[in-house]
Amino acid sequence: MKIGHLFLSVLFVLIPYQFSQLAVAQSAKDKKPLVVFVTGDHEYSGEETLPIIAAEIEKNYGMKTIFLKASPDHNSEKNIPGLEALKDADLAVFYLRWRQLPADQLALIDEYLKKGKPVMGFRTTTHAFNFPKGDASEKWNAFGEFALNSPPGWGGAAKHTHYGHNSSTDVTIIPEQAKNPILTGVTGPFHARSWLYRVLPDYPVKESTWLLMGKSVNPDKEAIENPVAWTGTNSFGGKIFMTTLGHPEDFRLEPFQRLVINAIHWELGMKVPKNWTGKMDIQVPYREAK
Repeated sequence: MKIGHLFLSVLFVLIPYQFSQLAVAQSAKDKKPLVVFVTGDHEYSGEETLPIIAAEIEKNYGMKTIFLKASPDHNSEKNIPGLEALKDADLAVFYLRWRQLPADQLALIDEYLKKGKPVMGFRTTTHAFNFPKGDASEKWNAFGEFALNSPPGWGGAAKHTHYGHNSSTDVTIIPEQAKNPILTGVTGPFHARSWLYRVLPDYPVKESTWLLMGKSVNPDKEAIENPVAWTGTNSFGGKIFMTTLGHPEDFRLEPFQRLVINAIHWELGMKVPKNWTGKMDIQVPYREAK
């Protein structure tokens, strides 16, 4: 075979390969990150507030979402269908309260966590599970600690509590974190309807980064200031963002909305948007816990 013919033969082999590689690279670049929301709480209507957040990040920020909720309703503690979606998730967002999920569903959450993928949590997710003492799944009661650097469940030795339903919270930005990307466009101070959760003195776990502090307004007992939002790395090596805010009226606040959108971007390793697409209309009522 002549050298010219050999060169053309090699060229014809290489060109399709190069185009194929470029197509794969472009496909990876164009792939939208998948955010899976997992909800089930008796009190704060997470299954109504977070779908609005999900719709916003799909419409304006180039993400895909899957939304999961307790079945048949928010008070159903033992079933959240569809957790298989976590197998493909790039970010899992949890808003849970005192669930008792079956072992096969817990295994899907466990599989996700063990991959070291990012995790986000709201308010009562500090006490996401509530299995009886001695139950085979009792270790999941400490989900807040091992997944989100928060206290390991309600009360107990951590003294995780709050300052009464008639109180609320003044929120300020921790000065050292003013330039943190997650706080881009988050103007403070602002007033949140959530009654302040006590997580100090032992939580958030060491080496977490505190972003926002809360001061209780009209507390029902002696109160101290507590962090209400933090980031860090959990016990599986995954990035975390946790906020103890999350009352439905908090979601009406533009600073809180921006915090959540920014945190989702940060968790996914995406650049936090400087341009805000506008305040969302989130009008969801609070309901008393059962």
